[in-house]
Amino acid sequence: MEKRHQVVIVGGGPVGVGLAVELGLRGIRCVLVERRVELQKIPKGQNLSPRTLEHMYFWGVEKELRAERIMPSGIPVSGIVAYGNLLSPYWYAPPQRELVSQYYFTGVERLPQYLTEKVLRTKMLSLPNVETRFGWIAETVEQDASGARVTIAEQGGSGRETLEADYVVGCDGARSTIRDQVGIERGGSDFDQVMVLAVFRSRALHEGLMRFPIRSTYNVMHPDLKGYWQFFGRIDVGEGFFFHAPVPKDTTTDNYDFKALLQKVAGFEFEAEFDYVGFWDLRVAVAEKYQVGRVFIAGDAAHSHPPYGGFGLNSGIEDAANLGWKLAAVLKGWAGPKLLESYSEERRPIFEETGRDFIAGRIENDRKFLDQYNPERDKAAFEEAWGKRLQGAGESVQTYEPHYEGSAVVMGPPGGKCSAHGKHTYLAQAGHHLPPQKLTSGRNVFEELGPDFTLLAFDADAAAVTAFEAAAHELNVPLKVIRDAYAGGRDAYGKHLILVRPDQYVVWTGDAVPGDVRGLMSKVVGRG
Repeated sequence: MEKRHQVVIVGGGPVGVGLAVELGLRGIRCVLVERRVELQKIPKGQNLSPRTLEHMYFWGVEKELRAERIMPSGIPVSGIVAYGNLLSPYWYAPPQRELVSQYYFTGVERLPQYLTEKVLRTKMLSLPNVETRFGWIAETVEQDASGARVTIAEQGGSGRETLEADYVVGCDGARSTIRDQVGIERGGSDFDQVMVLAVFRSRALHEGLMRFPIRSTYNVMHPDLKGYWQFFGRIDVGEGFFFHAPVPKDTTTDNYDFKALLQKVAGFEFEAEFDYVGFWDLRVAVAEKYQVGRVFIAGDAAHSHPPYGGFGLNSGIEDAANLGWKLAAVLKGWAGPKLLESYSEERRPIFEETGRDFIAGRIENDRKFLDQYNPERDKAAFEEAWGKRLQGAGESVQTYEPHYEGSAVVMGPPGGKCSAHGKHTYLAQAGHHLPPQKLTSGRNVFEELGPDFTLLAFDADAAAVTAFEAAAHELNVPLKVIRDAYAGGRDAYGKHLILVRPDQYVVWTGDAVPGDVRGLMSKVVGRG
């Protein structure tokens, strides 16, 4: 039996379901294939960035997501960093995403990934043009000039189907079948280190941690661990925790004393009841490309890394938002093929730098610090260096500002490139995320943005606005115009005219009508 869809999504984690929601809200017929029927209640992917919450807002689930929060409101999502163990006199509480929250419309959130999936699944199932195949696995994918076909099989049953579509997206994890089927290779850093993930309950650990201001995570740096992390994370405030740490390669659930490891890292004895123990390999991997013809990959299928810094789930959701509107625009006929090519062009360099500079780079920096400084060898030198770590603790948060200056569908600066490194500012810059500002009406500009392209016109010449409207009409590009005064904070944008694309990234700015408005509009929708 064959059935035609516009998009087949393989993998129903938060990235796949998020993509289905994005497409479904845009009226695209899609089907999602996921082997799991029930959600896996392992507390990973908890730290949701302000940018991810912006997507949840536009998907209509921000309030529902925040209502699922387990941690009490007001508990910071940031953590504690300690040296040696959690009884050490050397510790600090580094600032994190709160340093840049003013540059986003929504704030951070923290909850286990399975609750994020629950909210997104509920939204997806409410969309009439999204079908689901829970309990099915993808076996093969083929493509030609007319479309793509995915064969799927029912787990534990005899059912088989061929799903035919215009495009296929593999959101099926680090061991992606779709990625392997289309021959995409991966590269990166393999640290040749096995890590344990333990989920447990301990009221005594909670009480022992009260020596610190209450936080969500507690990371312990130890000189024997080459910069690798060992950290506790709260699931709730009271007794629920998860724990990551390096373990020997031959470790199994039966041959290792995990309670002793927890106590060593904590620095004191406590009782713990384990709910789950599993293992993962410490590596950073990124695919060589994110597209082969009509087949794309996103999320962990495209990039995977250790749970350091909260980059994984957030990067995957950004993949879904970036690719989703582009697929919809092409399928609706108002965008060209270059727009789809820009997905890999934009997203891959972001994660390549994220993995190299913000994850592997941090491990290497921690290793160098631990090799060079030790309070038992030279207490004064260690304390001076430890103090400097605190002073620079927020730098990586402030300089992590993914942008697409070098994208072929952005009117970026000469020599611009797509990069994870940037500077947060209220200036509206081509290739960068639009900062929020209040309009004269009192509403935030994010509350007024259109679902497709939006032209912000602040005391702009009427002829310029007319020129954009005429070009958009001629090219059949959906365009909303927001007119307002160039004052009251809106002058912080630095330009009177700002063209914003559906994922809230700026593609062009100016103070007057450009010489070739039609050419500009053609370029930013991949038709130029």
